[in-house]
Amino acid sequence: MSGFHPLRDRTAIVGIGATPYYRRGQSAPRTMIELVGAAIIAAIDDAGLRIADIDGFAFYSGGFDTGLLMETLGIPEVTFTASITGAGGGSAGAVGLAASAIVSGAARTVICVGGLQQIGQRFGAITASYAATPETAFFASAGLIGPGHLFALLASRHMHLYGTTREHLAAVALNARANALATPHATMHRPLTREDYFAAPMIAEPHCLFDFCLENDGAIAAVVTSAERARDLRHRPIHVMAGTHGGAREWGRSLYWMNMPDETFASSGNAAIARRLYAMAGIGPEDIDIAQFYDHFTSQVIMQIEDYGFCAKGEGGPFAASGAIAVDGTLPINTDGGQLSGGYIWGMTHIREAVEQLRGTAANQVAGAEVALVTGGPSTLPVSGLILRR
Repeated sequence: MSGFHPLRDRTAIVGIGATPYYRRGQSAPRTMIELVGAAIIAAIDDAGLRIADIDGFAFYSGGFDTGLLMETLGIPEVTFTASITGAGGGSAGAVGLAASAIVSGAARTVICVGGLQQIGQRFGAITASYAATPETAFFASAGLIGPGHLFALLASRHMHLYGTTREHLAAVALNARANALATPHATMHRPLTREDYFAAPMIAEPHCLFDFCLENDGAIAAVVTSAERARDLRHRPIHVMAGTHGGAREWGRSLYWMNMPDETFASSGNAAIARRLYAMAGIGPEDIDIAQFYDHFTSQVIMQIEDYGFCAKGEGGPFAASGAIAVDGTLPINTDGGQLSGGYIWGMTHIREAVEQLRGTAANQVAGAEVALVTGGPSTLPVSGLILRR
């Protein structure tokens, strides 16, 4: 693949900042604005910039807004502010949104930030809190109280169509835990064995306890600026080769709809994003060195491996079980433990890990890593993708 695209390599991530990954609800008494503000300040400091240099925001997730952040941090003026909608799918797209603003001239230096705080509503059971409407009637009446229950139906269909097994799901969970053990800021530092995995309680068949992501509080921010300006800052620029969000109509509301064609139902809904992302970057799956897949459930990692072209449809399970996804494999995946064992901050952890890998400072450093894929979702549209390079 080749060809010109106006966003390719025109911008770069120059700073990353994060709070600790708190267990669900344990960030109190810190407020969401404190968490997000701390991550932003850390990212600006990491870039070697000043608060006054920020003139744009690209948000993912909620609980904070532009005016409050400007007042709290002392940012004098912004010329661009926007937010990606969705519920889990937009994290990678926030960087693409920032890149678009910079290339268009709407802003010079943009903060991408996402935060999560589960002091009240637990996201693992969020669908149980939805009001009764015609749109919620199907899953509410079926007792599908959280995303893990709904995505279990997609996993079961993938197993039926392609022969995917729980052994394949276990390979994803065990890889994530092995990577988290060597990552200082990861949440889980207790080893996980195959025996542990299969002895765990079944939450929503075929998803057991270890097929579910963690439930954390925290915030992560990234600073994006022009490639020209990035050359003069503190760290090696991590260039944005491509960043996009959206998706195909047949995926729609994904787990809240359940009316997709069979091939789409047993997928991650990322195929349309993958095609556009590779075309934008001018590369293909063979050029990706590491992948940070949105791993709210093990089954959806397997389906993303397929949607992004690393193997044929239905072969994601054997691909994961082959060892290819290990740090020393052909496609290292979620090298910090991902959301299954590292930390769950709406997918923003994957952006952090991709940047650290390409800087050469990651805990589980992949030798020679130069190009990274980051995904947002599977979830309700928009889902998103990002390709970064050294």
